[in-house]
Amino acid sequence: MTRKTANSPATARVVPLRKGTTLQMVRLACPDTAQCTLIAESFGLPVLDSDGIRDLHEKLLVDTAASLSEGLGERAMQIHLQRIVGAFVGSAYGAGQFYSRAVTEARDATAKAACDDRDEDVDGPVGFDSAAQRKREFAADMALQSHALRMAAEGAVTAYEQVVGEAWKPFERAIENPGRSIDRKAAEMQMAALG
Repeated sequence: MTRKTANSPATARVVPLRKGTTLQMVRLACPDTAQCTLIAESFGLPVLDSDGIRDLHEKLLVDTAASLSEGLGERAMQIHLQRIVGAFVGSAYGAGQFYSRAVTEARDATAKAACDDRDEDVDGPVGFDSAAQRKREFAADMALQSHALRMAAEGAVTAYEQVVGEAWKPFERAIENPGRSIDRKAAEMQMAALG
């Protein structure tokens, strides 16, 4: 019978992480200031004060942190701001994804309306917008909303860096394995104890 050596390397357990939403993902999903301005002017919508939105949210979080500074320790402040900034970034990303779907639907409807052989896409009665026009206007509204939330998220990320002193990164949570029940884990532990 062979004996295992005591120096055998321990098996490392790899814990997969659920990736969080980053500010870069938001920037890819939401229109930037130039595109938002072009959309607003093309559709007759108000031009947003992008810098004002970003600066206001930055100030809001910095002021909030200052008011909580005596009651929260450094680590508690970091955790609190991590959650708040994560909510801003997650909200902006969700709006950006919704905007992207609205643009796709508007493009599809506009392409269908351009085809003369389709009866179902013909404009409605005089004085009413076509379905394609309504989808384009809806996409434009979603562009402004997602851009405003992007600016709020950028302000929140800047405030986090100002208060905490390091760049914000999304929280990455370990993925729970739903296939493994408590009974199975207990059985494995009992068998390991038996040798």
